[in-house]
Amino acid sequence: MVTFIIGLILLSVGGYFYGKFCEKVFGPDDRTTPAIEKADGVDYVGMSKWKNALIELLNIAGTGPILGPIQGVLFGPVAFITIPIGCVIAGAMHDYFVGMLSMRNGGAQMPKMVGKYLGKKTYKIYNIVVWILLLLTGTVFIYTPGDLIVSDILGQDPTFGNPVLWAVYIVIFAYYLIATLFPIDKIIGRIYPVFGAILILSAVGIFGGIVLNRGVNLTELSFSTNIFGQHPKELSFFPVFFITVACGIMSGFHSTQSTMISRAVTHEKEGRTTFYNMMLVEGFIAMVWAAGAMVIFNLGTPVDTNATLMVGEISRHFLGSVGAIFAILGVIVLPITSGDTAFRSLRLMIAETFNIDQTDAKKRLGISSGIFVVAATILLFAKSSPNGFNLLWRYFGFTNQLIAVFALAMISVYLRGKGKNYLISLIPGTFYCAVVASYILHEPIGFGLESRIGSIFGVSSNSYIISYILGIICAIVYAGVIAKVGKQRQMKNLENKN
Repeated sequence: MVTFIIGLILLSVGGYFYGKFCEKVFGPDDRTTPAIEKADGVDYVGMSKWKNALIELLNIAGTGPILGPIQGVLFGPVAFITIPIGCVIAGAMHDYFVGMLSMRNGGAQMPKMVGKYLGKKTYKIYNIVVWILLLLTGTVFIYTPGDLIVSDILGQDPTFGNPVLWAVYIVIFAYYLIATLFPIDKIIGRIYPVFGAILILSAVGIFGGIVLNRGVNLTELSFSTNIFGQHPKELSFFPVFFITVACGIMSGFHSTQSTMISRAVTHEKEGRTTFYNMMLVEGFIAMVWAAGAMVIFNLGTPVDTNATLMVGEISRHFLGSVGAIFAILGVIVLPITSGDTAFRSLRLMIAETFNIDQTDAKKRLGISSGIFVVAATILLFAKSSPNGFNLLWRYFGFTNQLIAVFALAMISVYLRGKGKNYLISLIPGTFYCAVVASYILHEPIGFGLESRIGSIFGVSSNSYIISYILGIICAIVYAGVIAKVGKQRQMKNLENKN
């Protein structure tokens, strides 16, 4: 349990001091925020600090900080160190600066800010990728809570031919449509505090069970073994771990949520609590479920157990049958409260791109209807294919981290342009550029380089050597280009001052 406790200390203490450092670098002030200046009663609606924080937490905490860590802890106890460090210096920093930049740009959504700081060509690429991500996110977050409700609450098999499953999907779709259309304070602002209580109580319950058990079945980190090579299926720690444990460390999806909540924050100095600290809470959730999964695996549960089904196993082990119901409800809440805002964010981005007035309910309905037709088609494909969900999750994981690379580039250009410490975003951005590049170059869902041309160079199809080399080259080019663009922006800003 020592490794687990060290990780929690890194998360809490490191997060406190690094969060203050990030806040100092950005420099929040007393200027009027978009929630007040552009109030429209629909998307620009000022809400209290605690309500914004809870909504932000529920928006960003989908199934990622649970299903990801459950799979990620198979890499061993190193997960208890990499999750908090990554959360503090990459994920929370990412969420904070995106939210604050959105406020400084009138509550702009990510595509608009990418276009401003990274240029029109990058904007066109980003727009396509982020729309795909939000469609995948919304669809995944219909699939997983629907299956959990049917399997763990109703006690039935969540199979394609079960009409109960499709009835549950339809109910979730209906809620998503309502949440997407109605003003943010009418639906989301009222029910999320209740959902937040369920979420926090479920995580605290699992944590309490681990502490009371004194971490007997938790594996400690040992440098006498290969700390990065413990996965039972011999998956490569880099880059697979960082794609798998996305939301517990860093998630590009969060940028689409921070920009939405930026329209509800009434004072810039609330930003650290709303954006940075809520990501730390998500890191805690990831740590708890990773630890719970390790206990269950060490007790003999097969390592290839479906991560969604593991939620019920972990909950029942630590909380018993009654307590497990609340824990499972918390896990069901997570994806639902991210899926609705994923579709809402997509509506806002489409509207912003084509200048469609969102105070008109009919226009909101028109955009939302198109989104849900596409999402329903993806869901039908994923559920009808035996490997549909795994394929959907892999593409979701990749696009999720790819979007984060764009966001970190935008932050770096902004900070360099202002003459501020841009290394705090450039370093994690460069690292994640290597992650996504090497992953998509190697994996079958991408280019599959080693399996296609590895024999020419005498390289095994399981090796990453070619993808690593090209991934590092991509990362170096990324860092160089971002530094150059940031410098050009800095010089332009200096000229404008003169």
